[in-house]
Amino acid sequence: MQENTTSQSARENEAGRLIPDGGAGRLMPDGEAGRLMVAATYASVSIAVVLICAKLGAWALTDSVSLLSSLIDSLVDAAASLINLFAVRHALQPADTEHRFGHGKAESLAGLGQAAFIAGSGLFLLLAAITRISSPQAVENGAIGIAVMGVSIILTIGLVGFQSYVVRRTGSVAINADSLHYRVDILVNVAVIVSLLLAGYGGWDLADPLFAVAIIVYMSIGARKIFKQSLHDLMDTEFPSEDRKLIRQIALKHPKVRSLHDMRTRSSGPYSFIQFHIEMDRDITLLEAHEISDEVMYEVETAFPNTEVLIHQDPEGIEERRDHL
Repeated sequence: MQENTTSQSARENEAGRLIPDGGAGRLMPDGEAGRLMVAATYASVSIAVVLICAKLGAWALTDSVSLLSSLIDSLVDAAASLINLFAVRHALQPADTEHRFGHGKAESLAGLGQAAFIAGSGLFLLLAAITRISSPQAVENGAIGIAVMGVSIILTIGLVGFQSYVVRRTGSVAINADSLHYRVDILVNVAVIVSLLLAGYGGWDLADPLFAVAIIVYMSIGARKIFKQSLHDLMDTEFPSEDRKLIRQIALKHPKVRSLHDMRTRSSGPYSFIQFHIEMDRDITLLEAHEISDEVMYEVETAFPNTEVLIHQDPEGIEERRDHL
């Protein structure tokens, strides 16, 4: 058997898996990557707290339900970012005697918590929107609400820019998910501004609760995606078929590898694990078999950063128990 672990930098494909971005030569040292990831979590929590204070004051002055929806969304952001902060710090801890595969699942557990927060706040907001639809009210001090939302957009754009930089340098799944959430917030803030303009200056009072409902739908879609991704990680869901096909192609490309079987793959937060058996000529030496598996391992690690690859060597044609899934 042979195993090894690579590090950092990757981007996501459409299936949500990590794929290489420029090769292992551009990967960051673990310490620097960790510091950037922690800094990004602190930045998101700080921005969320500032936005909560600003939106709370604006909502008190305007009594806008769409602005209330943005306030609740910021409360969810703060809770999610706080959970993310502790999860990232825990996930970055190295493997120990009790957690041989590391602590990456902490990110997935945090994702379930985020989904629960979003679902609960969405239900509360829906009740408020229904009440306002049945009894429309005029929005007051709309200019203040618009100004606060404008500042919120500027701050959020700055945060997303920093998070995007961290994701490019580290390939962090958690920071990337947090960044996607704040990108949605930018659209939410724009929607609130439009609703305040229509309700405060256009005289369309129903615009306020209707935009709130639209924001709820947006939040629900985000919660579903977070829940699904987190559940897949916790249940050790296999890599997408195209990734498994790529692993097989890489291994069988080696001229001395005759076949591959019993492949198993899973993810744990920012890390992934790949294991499989390869068959080689039964007459080669143990040393040569070791060297061949090392060469295959390094090729797979190059294609899948942040991955531990475990390869078992078999002599060609041997009869043994196999996984037929």
